[in-house]
Amino acid sequence: MKKKKTLIIAIAAILVVAIAVAAVVFMKTAKKKEAVTEIALVTDVGTIDDESFNQACWQGVEAYATANNLKYQYYQPAADSDDERLNSIDQAVSDGAKVIVLPGYLFGATVAQAQQTYPDVKFIAIDVSAGDLGTDPLANLYCAVFGEEQAGYVAGYAAVKDGYTKLGFLGGMAVPAVQRYGFGFVQGANDAAVELGTPIEINYTYGGQFFGDANITAKMDAWYAGGTEIVFACGGGIWTSAVEAALAHEGFVIGVDVDQHYLGEAYVADYGYNPFVTSAMKQLQNATENALAKFYAGEWATIGGKIETLDLSAGDFVGLPTAESSWCFKTFTVEEYNAMLEGIKSGAIAVSNALEAPVTDASVVVNYME
Repeated sequence: MKKKKTLIIAIAAILVVAIAVAAVVFMKTAKKKEAVTEIALVTDVGTIDDESFNQACWQGVEAYATANNLKYQYYQPAADSDDERLNSIDQAVSDGAKVIVLPGYLFGATVAQAQQTYPDVKFIAIDVSAGDLGTDPLANLYCAVFGEEQAGYVAGYAAVKDGYTKLGFLGGMAVPAVQRYGFGFVQGANDAAVELGTPIEINYTYGGQFFGDANITAKMDAWYAGGTEIVFACGGGIWTSAVEAALAHEGFVIGVDVDQHYLGEAYVADYGYNPFVTSAMKQLQNATENALAKFYAGEWATIGGKIETLDLSAGDFVGLPTAESSWCFKTFTVEEYNAMLEGIKSGAIAVSNALEAPVTDASVVVNYME
């Protein structure tokens, strides 16, 4: 009986030790898993080299994480759906992400759900508006939107100041961000025309999609053939139609969201010039780095639960590229550009963000087309 009791005690002791060892192994494994990443980025559906939102925001993540010796990783959804975007967020959280960057309006419904599912994770939604979100942001969500009307304004103003009098605006879908770009463009062109005392004409249309095709190219071809000199191509890949038509008539384009000058370099060998004069930009990388800096400085409370408009009153979050290689104006100078920016920042130049066609001077003809 005594031997049996001793055996039971010995077995119990072994079990206790085994459980303790297993617990230590589990804790170490969990700890290793948490260390996979601190900062995550989930792409909307494309890749991190999409030459647009995903790439610019990823560059922000990469720059901040590298400078601060933090682990970072990106996740690409398997398909273009809210469910797949949520699956990628689930994986990022499982890998230990403390803060997740989500670029683009497609994340509206996704992050509205994720902020509730993961209250201890911080979400940075770039260019996700109240309309995209469909609900109020919780304390763990920060949404940054941009003053597209100001970016459009400076592009239109600069183009007319540079001597262009026959302009065009080709939007993608008529969503608020694209409309603000377009109506801002008209306001800037109008103000420059009034200052110069020069009549101008603007053709204005939406393609109804964010990619170019034969029909849109044909419309752009008719514009350029009819005298249009430069078109602000505003809507994802729709620039391809504007560029194709521009090159056929030695015309020019204005890019959008990021500095698209480099895209035009591919045409220099065959056509002898780069069709991109400038780009109306959102500083997506800066916005991403700024939000990450707030989180790691312990200042999340200053942005969490908010939808913030990043325009020139908040900092240099919209504008034109001023690098020498991207500054392709003939006469408009960087000094004139900076003076215009200061006018907007000070309030001396007012740019409306209303989603309605702006009133223009009698010398400015705007042809709104289907």
